[in-house]
Amino acid sequence: MAHNNIDPRTRAVHCGQDRDPYTGASSVPIYQGSTFAQPDPDHPGAYDYGRSGNPTREALESAIAELEGGVHGFAFASGMAAITSALLLFKPGDHVIAAEDIYGGTYRILTTLFRQWGLDATFVDMTRPGLVEAAVRPETRGIFVETPSNPLLKITDLDAIAAIARKHSLLTIIDNTFATPWLQRPIERGFDIVLHSATKFLGGHSDCVAGLAVVRTDDLAHRVKSIQNITGSVLGPQDSWLILRGIRTLAVRMDAQQRSAQIVAEEMARWPEINKVFYPGLAAHPGRAINERQSSGAGAVLSFELKDGAVAHQVLRRVKLCLPAVSLGGVESILSYPAKMSHASMPREERSLRGITDGLLRLSVGLEDPLDILNDLKQAILVEKV
Repeated sequence: MAHNNIDPRTRAVHCGQDRDPYTGASSVPIYQGSTFAQPDPDHPGAYDYGRSGNPTREALESAIAELEGGVHGFAFASGMAAITSALLLFKPGDHVIAAEDIYGGTYRILTTLFRQWGLDATFVDMTRPGLVEAAVRPETRGIFVETPSNPLLKITDLDAIAAIARKHSLLTIIDNTFATPWLQRPIERGFDIVLHSATKFLGGHSDCVAGLAVVRTDDLAHRVKSIQNITGSVLGPQDSWLILRGIRTLAVRMDAQQRSAQIVAEEMARWPEINKVFYPGLAAHPGRAINERQSSGAGAVLSFELKDGAVAHQVLRRVKLCLPAVSLGGVESILSYPAKMSHASMPREERSLRGITDGLLRLSVGLEDPLDILNDLKQAILVEKV
């Protein structure tokens, strides 16, 4: 069901199938079936086998395609399954340009499995489009972007990257997990494929693992569908239903969480115990103007750098309200340690070159009162004053 002429907040509530076509139920049922009857083998129905299609998964895929403004969506077993499937569009001997400040899992798969497979990757500072164009080679076939980036919240100019890609006929892929389609819609700026770890803000409740992809053209839809069906990296019906449920409250959650993130970031930037706060909503952030042009908000994730790893460990052990854990985007505030969690697979020297120090912590701001979050962090950092 298309909702192109209504407010995005309303669209988030009603996107996809907002009622079951068979019963009229307000929630699409969980079709927990692995196979479907085929009364006529020459004219099979819409569904035949769970790997190839499922009504609940299809409802989610329709919803995310509508939110991102693409022609088709795909639901995968995890964010990394979605990323892997997108990278399988390339072939051995191809070359891709990827952001240097990128999720550790993406860095790992590009530098291990895909490197062994024959896909070469060059990592560049995507905040400098000139470096991106300089990295283009005859065998370059794609650009992989993440903005805001993980974990330093760097901002890439999507219009500039899309222009470079058009000039050189390159496929553009973006991880839109941090911003979500509520804040940023890259397909509208010319990107070809948008990826999400739906485990994060789209699901929103830290209760399932999922990945999503949205494509701009029918040709890409056919190719991604083929890869998904061949590899079997599909999302199950129950997790599809959970992500659908989460999407319905995406707008109100993101609005509340980024309001709190702004308060938390501004206050922490004044604490002398913190070397630096990374958040696109801060006036001092170098990418703030670009982010404001291409996004409708700064998001709910920030990072901050403490004196060293010892202090970072101290904070992780002492927080009481914030959850010290992997992941982000839940209703609870989650405090992560990139050096040992999201970017543990990246060699220390590579982390250091990218500014991911042992004192860096990443905070996904939840739905708690921001003053409670600040008080929890303060008591964890200022041990001697407790």
